[in-house]
Amino acid sequence: MAEGASTPPSREELAELGLFGALPDSVLDALAQELQRVHVAPGALVIQEGETARELFVVLEGELEVLRRSRKGHPWQAAVLRPGQWFGEMSILDAQPRSATVRALRPSRLLRVTAEDLDRLYRRDLRAYTLVVMNMARELSRRLRVADAMIADFVGGLWDENLGAPRKP
Repeated sequence: MAEGASTPPSREELAELGLFGALPDSVLDALAQELQRVHVAPGALVIQEGETARELFVVLEGELEVLRRSRKGHPWQAAVLRPGQWFGEMSILDAQPRSATVRALRPSRLLRVTAEDLDRLYRRDLRAYTLVVMNMARELSRRLRVADAMIADFVGGLWDENLGAPRKP
């Protein structure tokens, strides 16, 4: 992953990102100056499944793919990430190894948010910290609902194909 200095995102740019939704201007100004920007070339891995880390990334520009491994070790594309989306938050919340690999599909500009950055925010402004964590929780809840619907559809399809009988609710 190639890194380099770039123009910091503006307060307005950060305010448009769901992760920082509802934060006061003063907090957005501080985050814009403190958070590290990362440039990623196409094909570069940002994170790898199984590695240990304590950081998340927000997509400012570009496009990345989320890859998971099958039981036999074959990678498959689980999602495509675009500007405004973020990934890696589970490593901050549960301190477990990465659950997926993320690779850049196009030149991308990311914002890195570490556990230390969030700890600094916690110590400086508890309300702002709480809003960021709630924004993470909302996104995780949205993703869980999508995954639940996919699982229900998959299991329902298997049921229909193999048993052919109507299910009772």
